[in-house]
Amino acid sequence: MTWRMPAETEPHDRTWMAWPGGGYTLGATAAEAESARRAWAGVANAVVEHEPLTMLVPPQALADARRRLSSAVELVEQPLNDAWYRDSGPTFVVDADGRLGAVNWVFNGWGGQSWARWELDADASLVATSASGAVRIDSPLVNEGGGIHTDGAGTLLVTSTVQLDPGRNPGWTRDRVEAELARTLGARAVIWLNRGLQRDSATFGTRGHVDLLATFAAPGTVLVHDQRDPGHPDHAVSRELIETLAAATDAEGRTLTLVRLPAPRATRDAEGWVDHSYVNHFVLNGAVVMGSFADPADAEAAEILADAYPGRRIVRVDARPLFSRGGGVHCITQQQPTVRTAAAGPTRASGTDRGEPL
Repeated sequence: MTWRMPAETEPHDRTWMAWPGGGYTLGATAAEAESARRAWAGVANAVVEHEPLTMLVPPQALADARRRLSSAVELVEQPLNDAWYRDSGPTFVVDADGRLGAVNWVFNGWGGQSWARWELDADASLVATSASGAVRIDSPLVNEGGGIHTDGAGTLLVTSTVQLDPGRNPGWTRDRVEAELARTLGARAVIWLNRGLQRDSATFGTRGHVDLLATFAAPGTVLVHDQRDPGHPDHAVSRELIETLAAATDAEGRTLTLVRLPAPRATRDAEGWVDHSYVNHFVLNGAVVMGSFADPADAEAAEILADAYPGRRIVRVDARPLFSRGGGVHCITQQQPTVRTAAAGPTRASGTDRGEPL
């Protein structure tokens, strides 16, 4: 059985999200909690205008979620630690026979971070796996959806600081990671980026998720974070990132066309250097949900995204409350692709493909 992770630009059956129900995501004050709930609701209500959306909701937050979310959003009651379902949820894949698969990575709180709790989130991916009817694909790799991007044709972007993180996968080598990505996602070429953004690599970050750095707009075309301010530590990260991608080739042996997405011009907040990134957007059926920052660069970024994804509406949502909590629009969404065979429409299968640990 050969699995393939589709590109985010391919058709979706639905989007999956999780609702913030407590902990640091809500914050320490009522005002902070209100800000978080508005941010999650803003993204969800934008998404559901374009495709079905299912939201996992902790029991204590169910009434509040119903009040804030569009009636079109399907709610599933589920105890949770956190609300970053890109990371705790499954990565969906398809095969040539029209089967949907769901890769369940090991989730350990972004490398066993001291501030994280994951006793509930470690099993949260099984909710979408079961409800979607997908073939369950268990992986021994500690990984998160925000740590991978694909062109849908076998090329993957990853970062050395995530998949080779000693807190995630001690003793793993590049070859072993690549073999597991080939088994689960159909990877044929893995492009390793050296490190993540400065703030995302600090205490409360993910240690370098790729979905802040670069993403595929199409096979052979990569949108890349461009920090233009030489005073920001991510200026050096951007230069290294661009050099690495310019020297890389994809699964078809092509050099990549790089499209630079400017970083917002604001470089600091009350906590220090920001990792605000327009790369952290979500592509869905007929639209792109773009994180905005009330920044002069918002308009330029929206124009670049419109050119990169022709025919899709660019929908802006304020991403500042998300980034202040350690993520963005892409981090709280997870797409379930449409699966088709050459001769038939969408089909579904259920079962288990556990494979063997490498």
